[in-house]
Amino acid sequence: MCLLKKNSPFAVAILEAMNKAGLGMLERDHGNKVVQRTLVLFALSFATALQASILTDSIEDFIASEMPASGVPGVAYAIVADGEIKTVNARGLVRMGSEETITPDTAFIIGSVSKSFTALAVMQLVEAGKLDLDTEISRYLPAFAGQPAAAITIRQLLSHTSGFSTYQGNRSHKDDNQSKDSLARLIDQQAEVTPAYPPGVRWEYSNFNYQILGRLIEVVSGQTFKFYIETNIMEPVGMMHSFVADGEIHDEIATGHRPWFVTKRPLDVNWTDILTAPQGGIIASASDLALYMQMMMNGKDDVLSAAGKATMMSPASEASPFYGFGWYLDTGKGIVAHEGNSPGYDSIATMVPSEKKGVVVLTNASSGMAFGSTAQLRHGIEARALGLDYDGEGPSWSIRILFFSLVLLPPFFLLSMIWAWFHRDELRAKTGAFGMFSLWFPLFTTLASAWVVFSLMPRLLGASFATLNLFGPDIGLTLIAIPVTGVLWAVFRLGVAYTGKSLAV
Repeated sequence: MCLLKKNSPFAVAILEAMNKAGLGMLERDHGNKVVQRTLVLFALSFATALQASILTDSIEDFIASEMPASGVPGVAYAIVADGEIKTVNARGLVRMGSEETITPDTAFIIGSVSKSFTALAVMQLVEAGKLDLDTEISRYLPAFAGQPAAAITIRQLLSHTSGFSTYQGNRSHKDDNQSKDSLARLIDQQAEVTPAYPPGVRWEYSNFNYQILGRLIEVVSGQTFKFYIETNIMEPVGMMHSFVADGEIHDEIATGHRPWFVTKRPLDVNWTDILTAPQGGIIASASDLALYMQMMMNGKDDVLSAAGKATMMSPASEASPFYGFGWYLDTGKGIVAHEGNSPGYDSIATMVPSEKKGVVVLTNASSGMAFGSTAQLRHGIEARALGLDYDGEGPSWSIRILFFSLVLLPPFFLLSMIWAWFHRDELRAKTGAFGMFSLWFPLFTTLASAWVVFSLMPRLLGASFATLNLFGPDIGLTLIAIPVTGVLWAVFRLGVAYTGKSLAV
């Protein structure tokens, strides 16, 4: 995960567009990832064209120097130049501790880069006359008829202007019994959800939009999402090492690694999730994604018409000036891109269609809050491949200090419980209004902190704790441990004080 550079030209363009779209409030404390609307800003950080340093080292030299700091076991990348695949390369291991190496054909979960596949499939159905972009979804999905979201159009879903919030899109929907109808069951269950905002007036990134679109593809085509994408996009493009999440374990793909304090920890199994397939469940190799970028930039009528591709890579509406259909846009620089973040994987795909050049970078590790960020590795490769200036992600000591402060709070509360026991006579001696205040105030403050962590913070982050734990189990565990140990300390302190007083009486 990484931050949008506040003073970069691309960041300024994005923030100006956000202000025009009524999203100025999204520019928050850039020193603290935890208190930001992270999933929105992280998605915007993909193609930052920064002022400053001139890049003189080669991509391979840069990877060799940056991989240790990122904690990434393996990385694969591909570069398209002048419409031709120029470079496809890979380095590192499929799984930490193994001897199997990453190759250009090794498949990774590519996260939200998958949204462009879903958008492309929708546009295919539009061009086939089976869908209309400005028709309400309730016309195609009966579960939405008579529901609060019935009037949302397909265009609004594609461009994240439906009114569904980031938080609504990041709820965890675990389905242990995944089958071909899992997506259908989910959408039928969630059809009654009331959007957080009126449709068409506000841009807010929400995975729920693309889950709905995935189900829309199934209903209109009469095929499962997996079959449609693999048959109508992957096969014609020649993506022989790619597939769509099917709810199964796939040993052949790169194993994801999630942050665990100052290191990374591999996922137990390479499990794929049907429910997240339309929003982030495409599994693809760098070599295949190079073919995909080629197709998107070739200006030809093939998988989709040239006009349809151009529509996908253009602003979708006034409410969506920096997002097309499945792609973020920097119209001033002609950059089209998307970042992908899945538990254990980070990716980035960036194109300059007017110059027919692009780059994709895949890693089998996701970023930690303070240690092991993959951002500089991915953006450094991107900048060198596309000729962009880039001065790195900047110092992270403030974030590391915050991280250590949070991690140390639970043991501090436990040590305070020991201190309370050894100073129990002092606690029992407290009397009067000031004494009662000093005894009870910690309980009120720790209960308030529990409310902030369990109720307010998920809203600020735009993700439930279940989702947060999927991406960062270390910070998820820490954030839960802080209020729990804090309340335990306050209750224990009161118990020691009042139990002693009762015995004395």
